[in-house]
Parts: sequence; C-alpha cells; structure tokens
Amino acid sequence: MKILVTGCCGFIGSHLTERLIDLGHEVVGIDCLSDYYNVELKKLNQRTIEAKGVKVFNEDLVTADLSQIMNGVQIVFHLAAQPGISATTPFESYLSNNILATQNLLSYCKDDLTLFVNVATSSVYGKDATKSEDVAPEPASYYGVTKLAAEQLVLAKGRDSDFSACSLRLYSVFGPRERPDKMYSRLIYTMLTKQKFPLYEGSKSHVRSFTYISDIIDGMIAVMNQPQKVRGEIFNLGTEQTNTTGEAIAACERILGYEAEFELKEKRPGDQLRTHAKIDKAREILGYSPKVSLEEGIEETIGWFKNEINLQLDEINH
Repeated sequence: MKILVTGCCGFIGSHLTERLIDLGHEVVGIDCLSDYYNVELKKLNQRTIEAKGVKVFNEDLVTADLSQIMNGVQIVFHLAAQPGISATTPFESYLSNNILATQNLLSYCKDDLTLFVNVATSSVYGKDATKSEDVAPEPASYYGVTKLAAEQLVLAKGRDSDFSACSLRLYSVFGPRERPDKMYSRLIYTMLTKQKFPLYEGSKSHVRSFTYISDIIDGMIAVMNQPQKVRGEIFNLGTEQTNTTGEAIAACERILGYEAEFELKEKRPGDQLRTHAKIDKAREILGYSPKVSLEEGIEETIGWFKNEINLQLDEINH
C-alpha cells in the first residue's frame, strides 16, 4: 500500500514512517524542514528514514503542487503543523501552517483515496483536556484553535468525498526524537549536561497523560487497518495513566540518580492545566490499549540521548 506521511521528519512522523516501512508499505513523505526548532534534528530524522527507502519531498504544504506526489497514494497521515503553545509564535504562522496547509493538501485528495487520517491534539479541549470526543472543544490557544479548524476541514472533506476521513487527538506524546522545546527532551538534556531546566510558574502541579511514542503509533496503525469503521470519527489517543509534571521530573531524577536544577519562568498563556485521555471509544472500536509505563518510557528516552545522540548536543539549539 502506498502511504503519504506529512511532517515525516518530525518526532511523531518519523516514528510512524519507520513503522509503516517495517510493515511492508511504500511510504512517501513531505516535510518543509521549518526552522521552528533546529533543522539539523529534522535532517537527522530524514537521513534515517531515507536509509529505509522512504522518498522525502522537502515541500511547503501551503504552496506545494502535490499532483505528482499524491499519484497512487491510498492513505494519507497528516501530521505537518505549526506545533506548540507559544507566546512568541504569531497567529499567522498557526493560520498558515495548520489551516491553509491542510486545505491545500485536501485539494489534491480525490475519491480514489482510501483514508485520510488527520493528527490533531488534546489542546483542542482547552485548559482541562479530560473529555470524551463528543464534548464540545474549548481551545484556549492559537495552536488549539487552528488545529481544531484543520480537523473540521478534514472531516468536512470526508463527508463530501468517497474516501474515509478521521481525526486523532493525541495526548502529551514523548520519547526519542521529541522536539527540543518539549518537556522531556529539554529536561533530560539539561540534566545530562548539568544545566538549569526552565520551569514555568505553576507547571509542577499540571497533570498530564504522558504517552510514550510507540503507544501512539499503535493507535495510528489500528486506525489505518479499519478505514470504514473510522469514517467520520474522532479518537482520543493516549494513556489513561496521569502524572503531574513534578512526578515526571522526580522520575527522571530517580533514573539518572541526581536532582534537576531549575530556572523559574513566568507561566505560559494558554497552557493546559490538566490532561487525562478518555480512550473508551478508541478501546471499543480500535482495540486500543497503551502499554508503556511512564518510567519505562523515560528510560528509553534517556537511553536514546546517551546512545544515539551521545551528548553531542552543543550543535543542537536547545
């Protein structure tokens, strides 16, 4: 089966691409290698997936002509986006990279497509992301608002087309290759290099469904294998286990054997106070069942830093 993955050089996209290749599929990828974080990390991921046979196109989804790239594609996984809740990223970036990019991609999707999987976020629920899929979203950030709009564009296209379309709302994904601005990546890096971790005011008490990357990829594959069952549906994907940020920091300290040092920062506007993945629907329809514990995931992530990155991170802009 020929599958297109957008954002294929990012954290989640590169893991998904590798899993699809391992399952024997033909995979093409699109990634514009944006400079939201250090491009060298994405280039490292690109080299990794290209070595496995993935054809990667470095195109901007907002303006790209996708006619040739989409030729023969049966399934689309759409992960490319302007990520993160940031006080410094302008609204125009979210508008362009989340809404306009999605609409351009959809304009090339014809009825011979089998399935379009939109990858969304728990941020659409707002500051208290503890809800089931049938509850009205209340996003509190540009990121959440524009990802919700992109989700609705995809579902609307699916209603008006012969192919199935669905959306996955992901919860606090972590693991090897995580963006350097995300919590675990930055925490592990600062601890290994004896630097101070930037801690936002009040964030130690924030509650999260910290979900290891392999559990997220399992859910994506389950969706791909049931295109008619998932038509028009929205699924939460994440672990039902919750931990505070403080507990997550303590777990890293236990595994590494020493305490983190902190640089206190003002709280971020729009940051989520609590997330708790409600996955009854995904469990019932997809057979979805996350398996990796918080500490197991942290150990794997620390191992990746030590063994693959090997602490040569001065070249990477954290």
